[in-house]
Order: sequence, then structure tokens, then C-alpha cells
Amino acid sequence: MSREKEEAEAPMIDLRPLRPVGSRGLLRLVRKHWDRPVFFSLASISIVALGLIVYFIFREAIPLFREVQVADFFGSQWRPTSQVARFGAMPMIVGSALVTVGALGIAIPLGFASATFIAEVAPGFLKDVAKSVLELLAGIPSVVYGFFGLAVVAPFLQGWLHLATGRTALTASIILAIMALPTIASLAEDALTAVPIAYREASAAVGATRWQTIWRVTIPAAFSGLIGAVILGLGRAVGETMAVLMVAGNSPQITASFLKPVRTLTSGIALEMGETAFGSTHDHALFALGALLLLITLAMNWAAEGFRGRLARKHGR
Repeated sequence: MSREKEEAEAPMIDLRPLRPVGSRGLLRLVRKHWDRPVFFSLASISIVALGLIVYFIFREAIPLFREVQVADFFGSQWRPTSQVARFGAMPMIVGSALVTVGALGIAIPLGFASATFIAEVAPGFLKDVAKSVLELLAGIPSVVYGFFGLAVVAPFLQGWLHLATGRTALTASIILAIMALPTIASLAEDALTAVPIAYREASAAVGATRWQTIWRVTIPAAFSGLIGAVILGLGRAVGETMAVLMVAGNSPQITASFLKPVRTLTSGIALEMGETAFGSTHDHALFALGALLLLITLAMNWAAEGFRGRLARKHGR
């Protein structure tokens, strides 16, 4: 009796042969899994395109070093059209670093303050207005920022500081800070908003004020996202061309003063690319500047990502 009961409770195995998948089954399978090949193809196209761009830049840059020593390329003089040509990129490297540091020194405090106000302090209607203003600033073309700096900021700084010209590294830093501000503020606000409400409630439960909660709880919890906002703001500042071209003065000189004209790597390429003969030493030098800018950007991003990962592990996120 027990044996018959065990046989009755045993699972039934279907020994019938599997039916081949027909057109309807195949169509159903495609509808169910269509996203995988599509996204894989799009990702592959992006990677291939990036690889081709990098290959093209370095292919055009490498011939320069058959005629110019690497040490001369990092020299202090950029005179590609003189009788004895000089292709020293150091003035533009220093100019790019000076303008970028100045822009981030202005944009990071303002961006974090704006993000904190929107995420933690502002009421609902004011929060919507502030976010709309940030989106509006992000949508303004860079040439408009450049014209604003050329027509308003540069004359103001020239008269206020009694300068020979208002087109200086300081002017470029201010314009770049305004341009990077929406990126930093928006991403920082997203990072602060993503902090669980339980963190704030626990801080309030032990008697912390709103500002103590923001400074000691919310910001440390969102630090990884804040560093990510700085990374993207850094990329915006380093890669900007048109606005810097209009307001920086475009003087290839090595200086540590924000009150003097400078030339960045991007503006140097934009200024001279249309005037060079294809395949000339000058042309290869400009591609070498582009390759150098690419390497600098990648190095800064990797360093920032490593720093962000270390902070994330430190804070347990």
C-alpha cells in the first residue's frame, strides 16, 4: 500500500519529444530578449568609435617625434611659424592647468552650496525654480558664455583691477566656473537626495541640528557622488574651447598669475588647425597637443575615480 502511494506521489516525467520552436515561438523569444543584442551592438559601436578616434589622433601625432625631440616638445617656447620653429607645449599645459584650477576653485564651493540648498533647505516651489535655472544655464551655448565674458566680465575686471587687458586667466576661470556650475550642482544634488531619509531621522533623534546633520551625516554619506560631480565638472572645464578662446587672451607664456593672458591646449588647437598644411610638422604638432590633452584627461579621471573609490570604501558605500 505504501509502495502504491509513493508511486502516486512521484513526479511525472514527460518523455514526449520536445517540439521544435516554430515561427511564433521564435518571434516570442526575440520579443523577450531583443534588448540584449541591441544594447550590446550599441556598446560595441561606441567602443569601436572611441578606439578609431584614439588611433587616428596618435597616428597623426607620432610622426612629430621623428623630427622633434620629446624634451623639445615639452619646452617653453611655442613658435611653429618662425624661421627656427619651436613646438614647446609647456605654456599651454600651464595655461590649461591654471584656468582649470581657477574654475574648479570657484565652481566647486558654489556648486556644493547650491546642491545643499536645493536638496536640504529649499521649499518645494523654490527647489523647482532653482533646478530649472540650473538646467537653463546648462543649455546655454558656450559661444554665448564667451561673448558674455568678452563684453561684460573682461571690461569689468580690466577697470576694477587696473589691468592692461581684461582677457586673462581669471576671466577664463570665471566663465568656465559658470559653465561647470550646473553640472556640479545637479549631480551633487542628486547624490545628496539619494541619501536615505533614515540617516537624517537618526541624526535628529540624537539631538543634532539641521546644519549638523547636513555637515556630519548627509555630506559624508554622499561623498562618493560628490566626487563624481567634481570629475564631470573637471571634464567640462578641461575640454572647453570656444569660451576660453574668446576670453583667455591666447598668449603662449608660462605664468602663475591669474591676471595675465594665457593659452590653453584646446584654444591652441582651435586657433591654428585651420592654418596648417595637412601632413606638415605643424599639423602633427597640433595632433600631438590633442593626444597630450587626451592623456591628461584620462589620467585625471583615473586618479579621481581611484580617490572616489577609496572614499567609498572608507565610508562603507
